[in-house]
Amino acid sequence: MDCTQYITVAAERKKGQHLQREERGAIQHLKRQGLSNRAIARELGCSPTTVGNELRRGTPPRKSDRGRAPGYSAKRGEAVYKANRARSKRPHKLLSCTGFLDWATERIRGHKWSLDACVGYARLHGLFAPDEMVCTHTLYNEVWAGNLSLTATELPEALKRKRHKASVACENKKKYGNGISERPEIAALRIEEGHWEGDTAVGKRAGKEAVVFSLLEKKTENYIALRIPGKDSASVLEAMRQLKEECGDRFNQVFKTITVDNGSEFSGFAQVESWGSKVFFAHPYTSWERPQNERHNGLFRAFVPKGGIR
Repeated sequence: MDCTQYITVAAERKKGQHLQREERGAIQHLKRQGLSNRAIARELGCSPTTVGNELRRGTPPRKSDRGRAPGYSAKRGEAVYKANRARSKRPHKLLSCTGFLDWATERIRGHKWSLDACVGYARLHGLFAPDEMVCTHTLYNEVWAGNLSLTATELPEALKRKRHKASVACENKKKYGNGISERPEIAALRIEEGHWEGDTAVGKRAGKEAVVFSLLEKKTENYIALRIPGKDSASVLEAMRQLKEECGDRFNQVFKTITVDNGSEFSGFAQVESWGSKVFFAHPYTSWERPQNERHNGLFRAFVPKGGIR
């Protein structure tokens, strides 16, 4: 029975492609027929140099002048090729970083550090030579690949991260004051001190347990966490009055701008502008407009989880 579902034309060989086992067998067969390297190369569609290198690779050395010279063996050529490929790869970087990896693992499990914190601290204090460390990106890749003793469940911040579509800020339905779009550009560039972001962190039951009011300076990343009695405007303003008393006449120099979210606890926060500071409100459901404060609140949660604020 005739079969029409096949082709008789060999696939075109790609430039730079390594020889396969079948091609080595063809070289062995054609060489025994007496064809030259160039003739074999034309048959295979490769360079004559490739054929010559393969013949040297698969031909065993001659042990004496007596007898017939050894011929090319496709089996030997394949074995030598695989051995060379195994040695051609660069050794895994982790093999020279065992000391750093052991130290980072102890920091993460014992002190709840992040991978980035381990890398940054070790570099800042020169704990390990540069060639004995790997970067944060490599560490995360190795964790996900399962090449470290650490698991992703031991890195809670990594499991929280999700890829989101591009967000579009919604307009504020409640107008507490100036929007973040009116904030000076210098406040976002982190080149001048005095620009702060604020938020609140609550216990298990929002507003019914102790609440922490947090402020973060964008350039220096100084973090202030003040316990307040409740998640309401009066408690937040009282915390700001305490800071004003500590700063005195320098309050408007220390707090040039403060950016907070659009929550009800900040409904009266615009009153702070009477002390010389500028207050701006982020759009609703846009925590990414205050990224530094949100990140530090996450670090704060690692040490004081929900229910731990008493």
